[in-house]
Amino acid sequence: MGKVAVGAAVVCAAAVCAAAALVVRHRMRCSGKWARAMAILREFEEKCGTPSGKLRQVADAMTVEMHAGLASEGGSKLKMLISYVDNLPTGDEKGLFYALDLGGTNFRVLRVVLGGKDDRVVKKEFEEVSIPPHLMTGSSDALFDYIAEALAKFVAKEGEGLHPSPGQQRELGFTFSFPVRQTSIASGNLIKWTKGFSIEDTVGQDVVGELTKAMKRVGLDMRVAALVNDTIGTLAGGRYCNQDVIAAVILGTGTNAAYVERAQAIPKWHGLLPKSGEMVINMEWGNFRSSHLPLTEYDQALDVESLNPGEQIFEKIISGMYLGEIVRRVLLRMAQEADFFGDVVPPKLEIPFILRTPHMSAMHHDTSSDLKVVGSKLKDILEISNTSLKMRKAIVNLCDIVATRGARLSAAGIVGIIKKLGRDTVRDGEKQKSVIALDGGLFEHYTKFRISMESTLKELLGEEVSESIVVEHSNDGSGIGAALLAASHSQYLEVAEA
Repeated sequence: MGKVAVGAAVVCAAAVCAAAALVVRHRMRCSGKWARAMAILREFEEKCGTPSGKLRQVADAMTVEMHAGLASEGGSKLKMLISYVDNLPTGDEKGLFYALDLGGTNFRVLRVVLGGKDDRVVKKEFEEVSIPPHLMTGSSDALFDYIAEALAKFVAKEGEGLHPSPGQQRELGFTFSFPVRQTSIASGNLIKWTKGFSIEDTVGQDVVGELTKAMKRVGLDMRVAALVNDTIGTLAGGRYCNQDVIAAVILGTGTNAAYVERAQAIPKWHGLLPKSGEMVINMEWGNFRSSHLPLTEYDQALDVESLNPGEQIFEKIISGMYLGEIVRRVLLRMAQEADFFGDVVPPKLEIPFILRTPHMSAMHHDTSSDLKVVGSKLKDILEISNTSLKMRKAIVNLCDIVATRGARLSAAGIVGIIKKLGRDTVRDGEKQKSVIALDGGLFEHYTKFRISMESTLKELLGEEVSESIVVEHSNDGSGIGAALLAASHSQYLEVAEA
């Protein structure tokens, strides 16, 4: 072999070696980055841990805070609001009742005909009306006039046999899902608007008074019999179908719970004790916080950057508004510190709340062998393509960590309520059922969340007690529940009973 050939061979071998070295270095770099990404994920999983012992501490803390909130106003982060609902539906209710459900940019009007124990809900009709944006920031009169006019039009469509008895006023249950300081069953002053509303002259006013004046202005003779929020509506709807219902929990975009308390167990109640001996308490449990909650740096950053820093801590780790956002924040860290999606951080991944909980749920429930749902969600929402199966599996794992923590903590909250009511033990010879009415999109549509929550309840309560605790889906509490509460607080009840 000539010198030239030898030289060429040496050069060629060197080039091959260099190329091989580059490949090795690239692989090492990639495996190093992958290891870093997995380290971020494992550290997050560790901090989100919810072993039984920790969950029992959370449940105990919930019970303690419930006692404190009932003892005095401002005694706890849990507001434990007195709802003035002292009569829940029994199933005996009869007659025509209306409901108005105002909870966001739409409102619903409902007409319900109740037929007593045998016939229950004989007829139900409803219409949905959207609120023009200018009315959400205009004047109180303009908003309530618009609502009253829609209600009057709906009433005008009453069919044959759907009129109130002669000489009787129509009665309405009003679901108003904004913060209100309730002053009676049918009055409450608006504390502040949320959800895009900003009407200064309504703040501090009685919202029932505002609606009543508007109904008079449009010539509608109707009385508001009950002012409630959606959680209490869910409790009423649940109790109507099942007399063993003791509490209601909403697990949706937001979260809350309400339950039936003995009136004597409310030290801050200074009025006459209700005849029923009971009072429904609106816990506002989204604001619960405890040193036992497994909070991570991602949760703390989300809270600091939120519209209400320091508030609604429990809601920020268990509700549908935030779960997808927590997943996004962890993915962003993996992209920034471990090039999880390549050398460039995907710009869309930097947009807060772009990854919504329904997207997360779809990825979490992906059963295809190549996780193609995960791939298509990343492409459609975050404009991330070319993900490997290994990466997709890591993302499903991340969704599972976030959902499982939320589900297990919501179960711990429910156990806190059960403990407060002394229903966490089975007494000899007693076969009492305790039914929790649940509603909300997270509970209804996020199957893995629901299954995890229900299995955690059994884990925390033990086999014997968990046989007496039942979770039931109670649909449309905010609508039909309000009409049922109008019925159970009707001004004509005394007449019928007498």
